[in-house]
Amino acid sequence: MSNVLVVVDHVDGAVTKPSTEVLTIARQFGEPVAVAFGPGAEGAAPTAGEYGATALLAVTDPAVSEALVAPRAEVLDQLVRETGAPLVLLPSGIDNTETAGRLAVRTGAGLITDAVAVSGSAEAVTTTQSVFAGNWTVESAINGGGLAVVTVKANSVPAEPAPATAEVRTPTVTISETATLARIVESQPKQSSGRPELTGARIVISGGRGTNGNFSEVEELADALGGAVGASRAAVDSGWYPHAYQIGQTGKTVSPQLYVAAGISGAIQHRAGMQTSKAIVAVNTDPEAPIFALADLGVVGDLHVVLPQVTEKVRSLKG
Repeated sequence: MSNVLVVVDHVDGAVTKPSTEVLTIARQFGEPVAVAFGPGAEGAAPTAGEYGATALLAVTDPAVSEALVAPRAEVLDQLVRETGAPLVLLPSGIDNTETAGRLAVRTGAGLITDAVAVSGSAEAVTTTQSVFAGNWTVESAINGGGLAVVTVKANSVPAEPAPATAEVRTPTVTISETATLARIVESQPKQSSGRPELTGARIVISGGRGTNGNFSEVEELADALGGAVGASRAAVDSGWYPHAYQIGQTGKTVSPQLYVAAGISGAIQHRAGMQTSKAIVAVNTDPEAPIFALADLGVVGDLHVVLPQVTEKVRSLKG
């Protein structure tokens, strides 16, 4: 059975949910071998094993953490050669997408980014993508017989455990001086809100122009449901919510099980970032708002009236 390299994102050893989903996908193609970068990488082994990884390659060379993504591509190139893996899978994200692109250039691999489904075999990978602001679905195949590199969007598949023991290994890697020229000189930890990370959240509550700058009802419903908070470009541009939470073509792309658009008109820019959500609920005072064309459930009303009632009901049901 072929090895399948899976890049596992983690924070001090705590594996992200999208990574467990990618490990689930990897099992249909062969034996998952997880690759974790940076401090605490060894701590990712228990979770990686829970989702089927038989080994965890912990890459803790300081150059990986101190530089941008170029060292990761060099390391993966070496690990592909050592393991003979015909397929590399990564959770979609800014750093992983660039890493995948650099790896594909170095190895001449076939590259697919932001796949929402992956099938076939390790030697003939078939993927499905949602492109052009979600207006088209594209099926692509990497069947040249060489290496395939695929990044997978969060929430594309449910994460399913398949317990194994992930043996921790620390591979010897070589990182060139060129790869470390662009370095991180300062970083600040993100302040924790206690909510799940936006792109991997199963539930997202977003607010737009209709909030009039008051996101309290949006945040309260998100907290009651255990979801993340998002914002439209209009809300972000108005300074009502940080840019890091913008959803749309120039922001983040999400694909949760439930997406609630509160006070968002549904312009194409925003729809590009959320229309692959499994279920969409829209709350808007304008019955002609474009968002209702996407919604599975539409509520014509003031979000400041509707959301508190929903929050109260959720809390009462949770006891």
